[in-house]
Amino acid sequence: MLEQKEIDYERTVLIGVINKDQNELKVKEYLDELEFLTYTAGGEVYKRFVQKVDLPNPKTYIGSGKMNDVEAYVEEHQIGCVIFDDELSPAQQRNIEKQLKCKILDRTHLILDIFSQRAQTSYARTQVELAQYEYLLPRLTGLWTHLERQKGGIGMRGPGETEIETDRRIVRDRITLLKKKLLKIDRQMETQRGNRGALVRVALVGYTNVGKSTLMNVVSKSDVFAENKLFATLDTTVRKVVIGNLPFLLSDTVGFIRKLPTQLVESFKSTLDEVREADLLLHVVDISHPQFEEHIASVNKILGEIGSGDKKTIMVFNKIDQFTHETIDDDDLITERTEEHFTLDEWRKTWMRKVGDRALFISALNKDNLDEFRKRVYDEVRDIHVTRFPYNNFLYPEHLDEY
Repeated sequence: MLEQKEIDYERTVLIGVINKDQNELKVKEYLDELEFLTYTAGGEVYKRFVQKVDLPNPKTYIGSGKMNDVEAYVEEHQIGCVIFDDELSPAQQRNIEKQLKCKILDRTHLILDIFSQRAQTSYARTQVELAQYEYLLPRLTGLWTHLERQKGGIGMRGPGETEIETDRRIVRDRITLLKKKLLKIDRQMETQRGNRGALVRVALVGYTNVGKSTLMNVVSKSDVFAENKLFATLDTTVRKVVIGNLPFLLSDTVGFIRKLPTQLVESFKSTLDEVREADLLLHVVDISHPQFEEHIASVNKILGEIGSGDKKTIMVFNKIDQFTHETIDDDDLITERTEEHFTLDEWRKTWMRKVGDRALFISALNKDNLDEFRKRVYDEVRDIHVTRFPYNNFLYPEHLDEY
């Protein structure tokens, strides 16, 4: 008989700041996302603290008064972890830990923690470990206060080496070792990609938790892990897909997120090579999310950073079955109509009209409009294939009765 497993969620508190770059509404959106990240990592949010500041406090990030409020709440409710929405400097982290006497994380550390949980293959674990060590290196100070100096001995006298210096050296050596290991794996991955021949490569890209893996499973009839949590996919999966009689390679890549740590972008360079070397990108968007336009902008920004901003792209608006919009009563003459009140048809008439037939509206979970999706992908892949192999043109008719 299977025993029911109870998950013991860690008590957490979230902290964000309102400043000239992010207003109150924006901070609420960021903290909503941070709460989802916390839940994914195994935490339960008890309270949020928000403060309006022009510039973050160089010592404690937030003001002393607000910090005292947080300290009182942490002590009263036995909070085990306090998470800040922005990256903290090593000095800020030490000062806050000293005052609150509990675990202090920032957004970067939290994402790294989720990545370490999700990493399944040796390759992904190496990438995450490298990012964690690079994050840890400047934050080692203060972790070793129990030993002042290593003991000397015959032939070992002199200033010696402090424990913190030893640790820094160990971490630097480990970083060097991991980078060499990644270079070796990069060459292996490059060879693997080269061995795939001249098949057209299609990559699923998009924000995290938009349904890329679900779409991958439906299209490729595979069993890629998919879950309603952030970063369910960490390892790139490549499958051969055949639509009609036209074969191509479809890859499911790691999802992007706002304020993605720079260490991760660098460490996951090879994973993102699948995107760089793709002939066609399927940019999957969760249209049911209130901030889907910002998600599109975040993904486009990262695509630009890795040199893939100008690739041929099809916008795939997923989760139309979950799409809802605000309504205004007929007798309501005060409420102004905004984007929150747009129906799907009205959204199609906005900037999406410029995208034209490169915008598809589907539900991967309910398999809505998948025939249209398959036809559109087939046409694009066929165009690329015929350009690459003109003599194969007769093999793939322009219109297929069945996809």
